Amino acid sequence: MRISMVSVDASPLAAIGGLDACGRSVYVAALATALARRGHHVTVYTRRDVPGLPDRVEISPRFELVHLTAGPTEQLPEEELLTHLADLADGLGVDWLRSKPDIVHSHLWTSGIAAIDAARRIGAPRDIPVAQTFHGLGVVSHRNGATAETSPPDREWLEPWVARNVDSVIGTCTDEAFELKSLGIPTGAISVVPCGVDLRRFGTSGEIEERARPLRLVTVGRLQPSNRFDLVIQAFARLVDEGVDAELIIVGGAVGAHAGDSDPATAMLRTLARELGVADRVELRGPLEHASMPAILRSANAVICAPRHGTSGVVALEAMACGIPVVASGVGGLIDTVIDGITGVHVPPQDAEAIATALSCLLADDGRMASLGVAGSRRVAARFTWEQVAIDTERAYRKTARRAKERVIARASEGATR
Repeated sequence: MRISMVSVDASPLAAIGGLDACGRSVYVAALATALARRGHHVTVYTRRDVPGLPDRVEISPRFELVHLTAGPTEQLPEEELLTHLADLADGLGVDWLRSKPDIVHSHLWTSGIAAIDAARRIGAPRDIPVAQTFHGLGVVSHRNGATAETSPPDREWLEPWVARNVDSVIGTCTDEAFELKSLGIPTGAISVVPCGVDLRRFGTSGEIEERARPLRLVTVGRLQPSNRFDLVIQAFARLVDEGVDAELIIVGGAVGAHAGDSDPATAMLRTLARELGVADRVELRGPLEHASMPAILRSANAVICAPRHGTSGVVALEAMACGIPVVASGVGGLIDTVIDGITGVHVPPQDAEAIATALSCLLADDGRMASLGVAGSRRVAARFTWEQVAIDTERAYRKTARRAKERVIARASEGATR
């Protein structure tokens, strides 16, 4: 199968070697690699955002990356990126006319717009099935007051438009599937395929970073309000007040910036830690290469994932793969990945006291932590390897192709009756 992935602003190169690789970069790189290993030919298209990047890069056998020029060669906010999507569609169309893909898989709503535009320009009889993965829906962010963090107002209507105009939507969790149904997307057009974990990198054995204190807690993500690292620091401060001798490691950078004292998000968290009297126990690492994460996760007694609304749950899966229990908000993909009381503990979103209580109970019970860790690593190995995710994605692609064929037949029948 010839697979074209469109990932406008999340290049696989960021996951392979760069700092602050977002979850989508990791997802696209890992899924493309797994599909290529299964014999498919995968081409990932992304926007050239750094000067001098080559047009085409062979990442591995049967996995190629293509850089398309659209707008200035720099990182752009989504609102400005919208004005360059037609140029991206031009580049996609030219390449697809040269080598028609069997399936297109676009990642994020902006990529979906470009993919739909390009596929329509080619048109019949060269119809191309298009599947879409949103990696989080704007309607959920808006409901939780977070849309303004990264997205323009047009996302509110453009994202549902994308969902209605592709052949299928591949959600990353059941919660997202329910949200898609509420937007009017037919059940038959929705597949659920979770994120995966590279077990060659993330596992219970391997390097473990040395701790500065007897106990360590770790949390990972972009330093944006929706990830609620302020609540994590508040919960941590309560533990310290109870006499727990621990440290808190926060890994991640601010949106569009590297963490540092000059970054407002970083400065705010440092100020909060200082006001709560735990500044000497809280370390903000900033953005790190993905390859450095296993040693950090293995060094933790527990990993905290406390966003206020749905995420894919990748960090939780990687922690579980390393045999570390997870305290997680009961939202989005975390509902699917973390089994409450089996591989970790669910807490209500935006509740610092609940986080502190869950952590206090865990840290006081070594046997329970060990049991949760073992169950978590087994669950990931059984269900969330990239090999299994690739198999499930293939199934979703076949479903997408069937729906596209039905669309072509229906269009032909409609034309014949006129």
